[in-house]
Amino acid sequence: MSAKFPITLRGAELLRKELQRLKTVDRPAVIAAIAEARSHGDLSENAEYDAAKERQGFIEGRIKEVEGKLGNAQIIDPASLDADGRVVFGSTVELEDMDSGGKVTYQIVGDDEADIKAGMLSLNSPVARALIGKFAGDVAEVQTPGGRREYEILDVKYL
Repeated sequence: MSAKFPITLRGAELLRKELQRLKTVDRPAVIAAIAEARSHGDLSENAEYDAAKERQGFIEGRIKEVEGKLGNAQIIDPASLDADGRVVFGSTVELEDMDSGGKVTYQIVGDDEADIKAGMLSLNSPVARALIGKFAGDVAEVQTPGGRREYEILDVKYL
């Protein structure tokens, strides 16, 4: 049995939408492209056919991957968390860089949802690992490629 991996409600919904699109839009489109390429005759030198078959393999592989992820997902609704103010998976954390004074806000999410530009920080990132279990007012030390950094946790929310 595969291990469960955490994902937020939002992340699970995004995966469901992707799966729906793959099955109802992308798969039929590539099947039509294969049929069209076949109608052009000799398949041995048909680049359209080869490209469509390659695309079909990618789509089918992604469908299996997404279905597997959803099947093994432990869906967590951040709004229903009761972590007593601790930083946990799904929580939204406001941080202040102790060196620069800059403030940032991140939600701690799974690898599939991570998007640093959108404020979605992977649970497996060094910053998130340093934050997990801490409370507002705590300082987290993080070893980054640019050296050691300290972040003060200003606020923890479960949205």
